[in-house]
Amino acid sequence: MPRRHPRPSHITLGGREAVALTLEEYEQLIASRRQIGGQSARVRVLGQQAKRTERLLQELEALVGATAPACRTQDEEAGFPRAAECRGHQGATGDGDTDCLRCAIAALLRRHRDEAC
Repeated sequence: MPRRHPRPSHITLGGREAVALTLEEYEQLIASRRQIGGQSARVRVLGQQAKRTERLLQELEALVGATAPACRTQDEEAGFPRAAECRGHQGATGDGDTDCLRCAIAALLRRHRDEAC
C-alpha cells in the first residue's frame, strides 16, 4: 500500500507563511531526517573506503608492476593474463615462479581496473 505523504496546513504567523504539522507528522519528519543523516554518513564512509582501496590497488599494481618484460609483452599481446604464458622465464626477481606470480597479479589488477572504467 503506498505511503500517504502528509499535506501540512499552510498558515500565516506574524506575516510569514508557515506550515502546521501534527505531532505525528513532525515526529515522522524528524525520524526521516535522522535516517537521511545516517545514510549520508554511511555513504561518506563507503566513499572514503573506496578511495583507500583504490590507492591500495594502485600501490599494489606499482609494486608488482616491475615484472619481467616477457610477461608484459605476452599480457599485452593476449589481452589478458594467462599463467602458462609466464612459465619458464626469469625476470625482475630471478625466480621464475615469483616473476610469474607478480605478472599474474599485475595483469589481474590492470584487467579489473580497465573493467571499472
